[in-house]
Amino acid sequence: MKLRLWPRSLVGQLVFAVAVMLFVAQAINFTLLARGQKQQFLAHGGGMAVARIIDAVERDRRGEYRARREDRNQDRRGRERGPKLVISETPIPVPAGATRMPDLADYVSGLLHDAEVQVEAVDAWILPARSRLQRPNFPGRIVIVSAKVDGRHFAVRSRIQVGGDRLQGFLVWQTLSLYLLLLVPVMLIAWRVARPLRDLTRAARTNPALRDAPPLEEEGPSDMRDLIAAFNAYRGRISTMLSDKDRMLGAVGHDLRTPLASLRVRVEQVDDDALRDKMIASIEEMTAMLTDILALARSGAGTEAQERIPLREMVGELAADYQERGKDVAIGDIADADVLARPMLLKRALRNLTDNAVAYGMRARLSVRVEAGQARIIVSDDGPGLTEEQIRTLIEPFARGEQSRNRATGGAGLGLSIARDIAEGEGGALTLANRAGGGLDAVIALPLAP
Repeated sequence: MKLRLWPRSLVGQLVFAVAVMLFVAQAINFTLLARGQKQQFLAHGGGMAVARIIDAVERDRRGEYRARREDRNQDRRGRERGPKLVISETPIPVPAGATRMPDLADYVSGLLHDAEVQVEAVDAWILPARSRLQRPNFPGRIVIVSAKVDGRHFAVRSRIQVGGDRLQGFLVWQTLSLYLLLLVPVMLIAWRVARPLRDLTRAARTNPALRDAPPLEEEGPSDMRDLIAAFNAYRGRISTMLSDKDRMLGAVGHDLRTPLASLRVRVEQVDDDALRDKMIASIEEMTAMLTDILALARSGAGTEAQERIPLREMVGELAADYQERGKDVAIGDIADADVLARPMLLKRALRNLTDNAVAYGMRARLSVRVEAGQARIIVSDDGPGLTEEQIRTLIEPFARGEQSRNRATGGAGLGLSIARDIAEGEGGALTLANRAGGGLDAVIALPLAP
């Protein structure tokens, strides 16, 4: 399973980007503060050690110290706390449990060189937190700094502050505060933009032929309101264009049917029976083709409202109608499913599929299944099936599996196109697929009614 770190939504991307940038900024801030704190620790502890070493070296050069001297330190009760200064001809032994501090040694060495003290070697150790030299309830840690000057070893005791835990706690609370102060407003702003954007996306996916859809409410930032207003105006223009198309198609249908009807009346007066029958057949073919073309153009339009349709009843009525006319149409497994659709258009789509199954596949079998939140109305036949190329092309207008243009062997090639447009107009889809055992399945998939 592939892990996806970058979110898809606008809100998720904004929040993720701000969170990552805050984390990077706080990491840089922590690094700089830790480095500054380290320099402060070194300056505090190392500065005191350097001052004592320089003072001890000068006094030693004046002969104020013996060959080996320990400057003792006592607490208020007179108890020995260990020497504050040790001068020795031999290296100073490493205190028990002490940890070497090379950074402090380098820092002290640099300060001694700046003070023109020719130091031969510098070493430093930090004593454990519970050392006997550590004062109770006194912040900081004891460090021992040893410098070799003029062949003699000068060891002094100093103290550094320890505040790393407090720094980390401070940064943690600072990070949480920044996340709260920045992410919450960002989430609110992103949500204010994303909510109308989601509504706009849903509206854009709806069928433009549904002209009774109310306009979207203009909300959100000014840019989003302008976009919604432009979408409402665009959808209004589409609705107007579709209405004009319907009026034009109605006028064309009326103007063409009238002369065809008049021509049919005149043809009845032809004395030659064979010629009269051929002319009548041509007129009927033209009338049927005109009906199919107008149905294709109007497949996504009309004033019919969507209704809750029980598919069991609709499929049963459709099969019974075909059976009454002597057509080989059977009913398979019918699941209890309801869809929201326009009944007349959905029946027309199913009739087109059933007519094709009876005409080209010898028989039709109707069934309904429920899969993945969709109702799948399946029209199966026992024909030879179709090639992949035919499946891609037959749903286009005027495409026919039977290549002749004779209506006695097939229609005008508009049945599947009409069924596809109707299915898409109801929010679904039409698919054609060959069955493994032979035959073809024509499936209209529609969303289930809530």
